[in-house]
This record gives sequence, C-alpha cells and structure tokens, in this order.
Amino acid sequence: MKKILGTLIITIVLLVSGVNVAFAATTTHSVKKGETLYTISKTYKVSVNNLKTWNKLTTDKIKTNQKLAVAAPAKKEKSKTPSRSNDKVTKEITVSASAFTANCNGCSGITSSGINLKKNPDVKVIAVDPSIIPIGTKVHVEGYGYAIAGDTGGAIKGNKIDVFFPTKNEAYKWGRKNVTVKILE
Repeated sequence: MKKILGTLIITIVLLVSGVNVAFAATTTHSVKKGETLYTISKTYKVSVNNLKTWNKLTTDKIKTNQKLAVAAPAKKEKSKTPSRSNDKVTKEITVSASAFTANCNGCSGITSSGINLKKNPDVKVIAVDPSIIPIGTKVHVEGYGYAIAGDTGGAIKGNKIDVFFPTKNEAYKWGRKNVTVKILE
C-alpha cells in the first residue's frame, strides 16, 4: 500500500510540476475602411510611433484589412534555470552524473519509489543517495532538465546521481559528467 501511495504521489508531483510554457499573445487589429494610424492609436490608447515600430511601418499608409499589432510584443526574458516561477532553489550541489535505462538485462524498470519506467519512458527520474537528496525531491539537473529523485542505486553514494533515459543510445550519449543539481522547494 505504501508503494502504491508513493507512486501516486510521485506521479502527481510530476504531472503538477511539468514545465510551464507561456505563450505571448499579441493583440491585433484588422484595418477598416477609413481608419488611419491616428484613429487606431486613439482606440487602443497607444502612440502612432509605437504602432509603426511594432508593425515595422516606414510610412503612415495602411490598407483596408491589413492586420496590425496594437500592443507591444511580449519581451522574451532570458531564461534562468530553473525558470518556473513557483520553484525556489533551496540548495545547489555539484555531482558526478552517469546515465541509466530500464532496458538492461535484469532490470525490472521499476524504481525504488515504485515508478514504472518501462510504462512511463518520458518521465524524468534521477537515482540518488537519499542521504544527500531525499527520494521524492524535485530537482533541476544541468543539461537534463526538471526531474524527480525517484530511485537509488548500489553505486550511487555521496555526490553521485544517475539520470534516466528511455534508450541505451541516449544513456550512452550522456556518458558521465559533472553537473550542477538544483534542489527545488
């Protein structure tokens, strides 16, 4: 029962903590007969210069049915890692990271916390030393992304982790490297 509850909790955490993707929405206006940049600027309470800049216009001439942006395009923020606004980094550690897969001889594909990696190949899981990173902890691994500490391993002691990949090729491609792990609240 504990294993089922643990699996359910981790699955919910993974679903809830998925990467937030924000889409920039630019308000547009379709020019009607008789409208000018001035009348459109008054309607949307923006300057004519802004309308010209946002629409890359070099003259004041516009055409009927022309689509105009009437709001500033959303600024692209330089992505910080982690970039999800509700995540707070509580600790950063440097670890030696190797890779593992569920498709090896003798591998059940089920983590020590009960996650079935064969049935959920897209899940991001790391194997950890629970005395360093507790099982169930949300993390951001440099070069790997957001993951959950959901497994342990016999060779995973101290500042070592294993990152899960669904295929052997991906695991081999990762190899072994030193990376920064951000522990998230």
